[in-house]
Amino acid sequence: MAIKVKLRSKTISGNRHSLYLDFYPPIPHPETDKPTRREFLNFFLFNENVIEEQQYLDKNGNVKRRFIKVLNKKGEPRKVKLTPIDKQHNCETLQLAEQIRQKRDNQLNKPEIYTGYEREQLKIKERENTSFLEYFNQLKEKRKASNHDNWVSAYHYLEDFTGGKLKFVDIDEKFCNDFKEHLCSAPSYRSDKTKLSQNSAFSYFNKFKATLKQAYKDGYLRTDLNSRIGRIKEEETHRNFLTLEELNNLVHKDCLSPVLKNAALFSALTGVRFGDIAKLTWSEVEFIKGNGYFIRFTQQKTHGVEMMPISDQAYSLMGERRDPNQRVFDGLTYSAYTNKHLAQWIGSAGITKNITFHCFRHTFATLQLSNDTDFYTLSKMLGHRDPRTTAIYGKVIDRTKRIAADKIFLKF
Repeated sequence: MAIKVKLRSKTISGNRHSLYLDFYPPIPHPETDKPTRREFLNFFLFNENVIEEQQYLDKNGNVKRRFIKVLNKKGEPRKVKLTPIDKQHNCETLQLAEQIRQKRDNQLNKPEIYTGYEREQLKIKERENTSFLEYFNQLKEKRKASNHDNWVSAYHYLEDFTGGKLKFVDIDEKFCNDFKEHLCSAPSYRSDKTKLSQNSAFSYFNKFKATLKQAYKDGYLRTDLNSRIGRIKEEETHRNFLTLEELNNLVHKDCLSPVLKNAALFSALTGVRFGDIAKLTWSEVEFIKGNGYFIRFTQQKTHGVEMMPISDQAYSLMGERRDPNQRVFDGLTYSAYTNKHLAQWIGSAGITKNITFHCFRHTFATLQLSNDTDFYTLSKMLGHRDPRTTAIYGKVIDRTKRIAADKIFLKF
């Protein structure tokens, strides 16, 4: 069945009306894929009829608005005289709108008149005129288990920067670099008195670059802008960790939450993150004769599938084996009480450092490097996709060597 494509207009203000294409039957919307009859062209014509806006209540009591023609004493529409420039604008705009209408009609009803290359170019052009913000939002919703809060914040900063409107066709290297500069000087949403931290800007811009990369793969961008745009430099942060002596002191101290103690020590022995420990089930724990114990799981942060060997000591912290679908560290949750119990346990061992649960993962990495585990192996054990992330621990080891060197002091 042929699709009828007609050029229509809708009043948008007192002297202008917007042009749009009307489809019958409806066609799939290019962004939502839902049936639609309208495609606005973002063109307008000057109206010679005098129009006024009128408000009214619908049957549900909601305030609505409509535009009506103003009549003269004879009951005829009142008109205003258009300038020659207005008339020329209307003429040129109508010609362009009609060309677009004809092209859309051909696309829908006569696809055979285009070559394969032309059809592909038309599809690309259609994608380029869709919303980059909507595309970014869809990726954000897919990252609910992976840095979702960072994706949400990155989206809001981009939305504010663009005023809520951004098409793929509007994105070029200049726009990307302008947004990068904006993030480096933007105020923080948490406080009007401070600007966004450099590492937050680094993280949010990475989400923007990841979206550019995916958009290029999906055919929404003709150029791989992600590869052309440099990153925001990450500011080096201090990573607290425990020494082997401090870790052994904690082993002999009681914790108000035994499951928290076992999980923290398990992290120090394996480097596994809190989220992955909390969701670990017995079905993911395996024993291979001659090779020992392994855990097979999907990382919550990176979605990477891991087959990680664990020591007998780490396995002993899991307790008695239960049903496959039961959680190994049953009852382990993230809360203010959890943090309070952790702080009290750390303090009971005489440790004054600011230690969070994640510091046990840092401890694992630091102790492994201190015992000559190579970067490649450690990177795999930590589940890092980028070796540069693992290399940060090399700087930590340099500091510990400096401290160790200064421990021997002779009284000359």
